Amino acid sequence: MYQKEPVCANLMCFDLEPYLEAELVLEALRMALAARRIEPGPVHHSDQGVQYASLAYTELLKEQGIRISMSRRGNAYDNAKAESFIKTLKYEEVHLFEYETIAEARSRIGHFLEEVYNQKWLPSALDGRHTKMPIYPD
Repeated sequence: MYQKEPVCANLMCFDLEPYLEAELVLEALRMALAARRIEPGPVHHSDQGVQYASLAYTELLKEQGIRISMSRRGNAYDNAKAESFIKTLKYEEVHLFEYETIAEARSRIGHFLEEVYNQKWLPSALDGRHTKMPIYPD
């Protein structure tokens, strides 16, 4: 699970566990909200995964003044920015290693996101214009 800030396109936080449940995305959302004050009105776009549609998750978004937007079923183009990010993560990090443990995966992926994606790949894609933000893997 990750939260991405579209204004500066930085990855704000991520969480990684061997399961996919609402609590995983809730924790990542809480980390993102704690990392930066968000003015009411942004749009949270996701696919229709059960974790994003959970009552607890949608209520937290609403409490924070964040509007909810979900992709149409089976339409990857609705979520193109997120899909592009996931492709980059997979091809430039995840598919290159066989992680022994979740802790190792969390550490290597966290390093990739902070040192490669946010600091090197993203600035070059944005012609050097972005705001540096730390990410919080734990």
